[in-house]
Amino acid sequence: MSQTFGRSRLAAILSAVTIGAALYVTAGTARAEDSVSEDQILQALAPAKKAPLTRGLSLGPQTPQADPGATAAEAKFVQTIRGRTSRSLSATEREEIATIAKAKPNIDLEITFDYNSAEISQKSLPLVQSLGRALTNADLKGSTFIVAGHTDAAGSEAYNQDLSERRADSIKRYLMDKYAIAAGDLVTVGYGKSKLKDPSHPLAEVNRRVQVVNMENKTTAAK
Repeated sequence: MSQTFGRSRLAAILSAVTIGAALYVTAGTARAEDSVSEDQILQALAPAKKAPLTRGLSLGPQTPQADPGATAAEAKFVQTIRGRTSRSLSATEREEIATIAKAKPNIDLEITFDYNSAEISQKSLPLVQSLGRALTNADLKGSTFIVAGHTDAAGSEAYNQDLSERRADSIKRYLMDKYAIAAGDLVTVGYGKSKLKDPSHPLAEVNRRVQVVNMENKTTAAK
């Protein structure tokens, strides 16, 4: 009887160890998948390839062509904000950036900062470094990038606006210092809590993010 009980207890212990090991591996895999790689950032920010011009009729659906006037106006506007500080942008200019950015390649990155601070947290440094490597890739180098800071809904509008600007500026300084990206190629803007990614959960972590947008416009970028 005691031998049977002993074998059952041993089997239970081995089963628990096996399940625990499986959960550890699964959790490790999930954490690895949660990180955003340099290649993922590169793919998200790569400009859409333009379809080659062809003669003759096309039987497939036609893709609307961009309005040359609108494109020229966008390029002119981007030129006016290059080299500006986030604090110098008016509310109207911030909204115009947001409107143009909707149609541009972009990616949301969950970059965290020290509490009540614009210092990038140690755990987010690898993600910022992946961003730096992606932005200096030959496929993206020379584009004008928007670095937009967002907060959750906790705190006043003025406090969150200031915090989002300082955090965006902190990322810009890091990218300039560590990856020699030209200051004019990085335009920082803060939106505070005005553009929640998940309005139904205003305090959710997903709202505390940095959005990077490729405005392209390489003709005006620093060489």
